[in-house]
Amino acid sequence: MTLPPDRLRAALTGISGILVTPMDAEDRIVPQRLSPIIARAAEAGVDTLTVNGNTGEFYGLSFAEAERMQAEVPALIAGRTAVVAGIGRSLAEACALARRARADGADAIMVHQPPDPFVAPRGVVAYVSKVAEAAGLPVVLYLRNDGIGLPAIEALTRIPGVVGVKWATPNVMVLAQAIRRAGPDVSFICGLAEPWAPPMTALGAQGFTSGVINVVPEKSVAILRALRAGDFAAANAGIAAIHAFEALRAEEQNGANVAVVKAALALSGMDVGAARPPAAWPLPPGSAAALRDLLAGWGMLAR
Repeated sequence: MTLPPDRLRAALTGISGILVTPMDAEDRIVPQRLSPIIARAAEAGVDTLTVNGNTGEFYGLSFAEAERMQAEVPALIAGRTAVVAGIGRSLAEACALARRARADGADAIMVHQPPDPFVAPRGVVAYVSKVAEAAGLPVVLYLRNDGIGLPAIEALTRIPGVVGVKWATPNVMVLAQAIRRAGPDVSFICGLAEPWAPPMTALGAQGFTSGVINVVPEKSVAILRALRAGDFAAANAGIAAIHAFEALRAEEQNGANVAVVKAALALSGMDVGAARPPAAWPLPPGSAAALRDLLAGWGMLAR
């Protein structure tokens, strides 16, 4: 059973945690290895967990693997948080995932912005419209490129079923205009994780996405609570506390983004396997040592 609209909207304006996709030593996905990660995130107070997001290596998964993650992870979450299913790829594949999302236990879908090099703004609107119609669930847009322009962004927010936009571009003044032009009752969410949450919150976004929740969800929840209290000093202090971790993730043109999360989980005793190419794996010796030192300082190294 999907969440009532008011509860889903409240969850989406909190922390949207993006789960990793666990692999075994033979590079086969092992969804059940998410169990301790999910339990800790839910206990910490993470509002929403997303399967098949970018931290989940969505574009590194086969379609069958993406189907399996969408089918199995909601049962692992078991109602402890809202569940969002990441949807994308070709239109046919996206609609296929979207059609089964409700039966799989998702409360909403998140539509990845098409990465095709030949994208027309109106083509993106047509793509999302067809996926939203196939899903019959609330839709969150994942906007990583605002180059499609404000008219197209406004049109996207007015597609029936769209309830939120994860704004994942640093153009905050464009964000401000998009919020003003959006359809009614559409929430904007900081899609660039904790470091960008304060300025986007100041402009009207609510909540943020996070990959850090796989490792230290308590730190993300503390940042959200500070922002909700209007305590930007405390929020910025919390962000400073995870800066070294986020800096490691940003290495190699952000190619270490998932790799650092997976390496940190392994160091803390939760083996979720390697990050697949084209991600940066394994971490270079200097980065691996820095990550180990950071986790030791957080008291998280496995014994």
